[in-house]
Amino acid sequence: MDTLDEAAAAARACTLCAAQLPLGPRPVLRVSATARLLIIGQAPGTKVHASGVPWDDASGERLRGWMGIGRDEFYDEGRVAIVPMGLCYPGRLPNGGDAAPMKICAPTWHPRLLPLMPAVRLTLLVGSYAIARSLGPGAMSARVRDWRLYLPERLSLPHPSWRTGGWERKNCWFGAEVLPALRKRARDVLDSAGHER
Repeated sequence: MDTLDEAAAAARACTLCAAQLPLGPRPVLRVSATARLLIIGQAPGTKVHASGVPWDDASGERLRGWMGIGRDEFYDEGRVAIVPMGLCYPGRLPNGGDAAPMKICAPTWHPRLLPLMPAVRLTLLVGSYAIARSLGPGAMSARVRDWRLYLPERLSLPHPSWRTGGWERKNCWFGAEVLPALRKRARDVLDSAGHER
């Protein structure tokens, strides 16, 4: 079995989907054996592909706002791990949205990486791809609305893109119920980093 460093190095060197990636492979992830919070999102966008920093875009700002934490805490690798469903930018759809993560990516890398992060106490499932992989088929809105069923280990969130603004306006319970629960649980987990409860 790999060590976490070996698995992460292999993931960062991955070229499995090179022929299908419009900008070529550039796996973006952050892992740590001490991370208490794991974020599983969709896949890097073009800005993240360019910077190599996960969630380094407007969606990341919105996600950090939802979580109630700043950049320094979000990017503290010792406490926060980030392993998306697709490690590389998958391209765009004709309608302008992001293409789906490469189907081979999560089945290849999640089983090698996630078991090597035993300190994780909360996994944020961000977007429909992460939610479906972890919780099985079902409507994204229903999975987010049923947040109480999955805590304290997991919490489902919509993807924090600008398109989610309309969804939030139609689903007021998200801001009233889910975001306060997210902030409290994330705070509890991050504050307990390095301290077993």
